[in-house]
Amino acid sequence: MKKIKAIGLVSGGLDSILAVEIMKEQDINLLALHIINGFDQETMRIRSNTSLDENKVFLDKKTDMSKSLGIDVKIIDISEEFLEILSSPVYGYGKNCNPCIDCKISFFTKARELMSEVGADFVFTGEVLGQRPMSQRKQTMDLIELKSGLKGLLLRPLSARIMAETEIEKKGWVKREFLLDIQGRSRKRQMGMAADFGITDYQAPAGGCILTDENYSRRLKDWFNHNAGKRLTLEDTVLLSVGRHFRLNDDLKIVVGRDESENEYIEKICKEGWLAFVAELPGPTVAVQGDLDERELKRVASVAARYSDAKDSSEVKVIVRRMDNERILTVFPTGDDELDRCRL
Repeated sequence: MKKIKAIGLVSGGLDSILAVEIMKEQDINLLALHIINGFDQETMRIRSNTSLDENKVFLDKKTDMSKSLGIDVKIIDISEEFLEILSSPVYGYGKNCNPCIDCKISFFTKARELMSEVGADFVFTGEVLGQRPMSQRKQTMDLIELKSGLKGLLLRPLSARIMAETEIEKKGWVKREFLLDIQGRSRKRQMGMAADFGITDYQAPAGGCILTDENYSRRLKDWFNHNAGKRLTLEDTVLLSVGRHFRLNDDLKIVVGRDESENEYIEKICKEGWLAFVAELPGPTVAVQGDLDERELKRVASVAARYSDAKDSSEVKVIVRRMDNERILTVFPTGDDELDRCRL
């Protein structure tokens, strides 16, 4: 007789780790699935660091997760296709630019597709009923289950005993008495379980998705507002997480690096556009998005001067370059009041 097999969607957070531990008590085979959509903070840091090999980092992550969970792990990167979801989510955004319902549907759909590839019988997650206002209400959880094609094939072990009995339980694939009845936003019970299991390495609650961050979402909304008809790219999304951003006018935006790593990324990604550097002194790389006239050229140079070691000087030499076209301007550093008016 074939042994029952289940796929567990794991984020690296405590709830999904606990769900795996609970499912280990069942007499079934387990496979963990970790999906990358490009908007967790760790992936943003990896992709903005020009010295890292992304493929190697993710391979190491797979190895570490497998060792930590004690089961095999598969990682799927859906970053490119997720951009379409982000640009036009069917079920809208949360408080910021987080399309949580559409995101969950895409994740669960990938898990359903993997089921047929690996011969799995059902999917389980670490979701807790009532924990998140947008995607973990009963009505929404039912919608996600239906739209992902997992109706009757999705188990939430942490909250299963306060939810309707699933076909998975009715068929005897899992024992309901081993499942839990957690609900709500408090994580005291999960923390206690973590101590009992000896689990210490996990992500902080709500510490993953950058789309829930107000500052990042403001920059993303600005991108959508000023790039009608243009396709959002991964490079665009990573650049939005890097540096200081200023909207000088409707047709002109600049990005100012905050450290050497950010400067390197900005120069690599924006190498075909205008870039500004302070001459002879440490300072930021400033990337220009949009068209420059003589007045705006000086404004960009003045911002570069403001964030350099020459910020208190009365005159600063700044190189403004685009491919083979180079200018050297002498400018006064921009005042903070002006920067505050156009800061994103």
